[in-house]
Amino acid sequence: MAMRRTGTAQGADTPPPPRSSIGDTLLVGGVLLVVSVLAALTCYSAFADWLPDSHGRLHAYRSAETCPARTVTPRAEDCLREVAFTVESTRNASRRIDATLLGPEPFPRARVSFGHSGPVLSGLEPKDRITGTVWRGLVVEIAQGDIRQESTDAPRDEPQMIVAAGTFSGLVAALALVFGGVRLVRPRHLGFLTWRPYGKWLFIVTGVSCAVVGLTTVWTGLPWLIVPTVCGTAVALTAWFLHRDLRRGRAGQARAD
Repeated sequence: MAMRRTGTAQGADTPPPPRSSIGDTLLVGGVLLVVSVLAALTCYSAFADWLPDSHGRLHAYRSAETCPARTVTPRAEDCLREVAFTVESTRNASRRIDATLLGPEPFPRARVSFGHSGPVLSGLEPKDRITGTVWRGLVVEIAQGDIRQESTDAPRDEPQMIVAAGTFSGLVAALALVFGGVRLVRPRHLGFLTWRPYGKWLFIVTGVSCAVVGLTTVWTGLPWLIVPTVCGTAVALTAWFLHRDLRRGRAGQARAD
């Protein structure tokens, strides 16, 4: 019985990894730190550049006035110009919804993408005449009579998905920093900070929560500040529950031994 207890006590402690394994751990730690830096830069770009640019573009579009008449029409203008187009063809597939339009110079041929087929695109046939609204060289809206439909090039008030992408990058940067830092500081004693199951589940929850919360706030029109708050809370709670369950599992295994 004494020999059995001694063997169990030794098995309860994780033996130190061999030298080759330590080298691999340090290498992974370095890679994770590089990933952390890249993800942090992406997060910064989303909040410092992408979000303000999107807001500025939307403001410029909404405040744009009708373009004045010109002898020669420039390709790109910071005003709204209505141009007469002829429909060459339309495509209404699951992965691609667009129309090819023929117009005067400087818009002899334009391929315009849409997020859905209605209400204008679904009824268009080749050689139909429509009116397109052009802004900064892009067809942002088409109209047939009194019915109008915006294209995917039209600026929209949807900063939530930009914030979701930035939040995801920031959380990934934090996770990679913690997991990579532990591997460099104490490669022999990683504790719970391994890919399975701790890192894997944290990464999954990070991606799923940011995607779901971002899309939900876009559809419901909720403010974008909800996105980092909810996503950060979800990841923090997941980390706490995983840590608690893993500690209880190890404690229960130790008592069983």
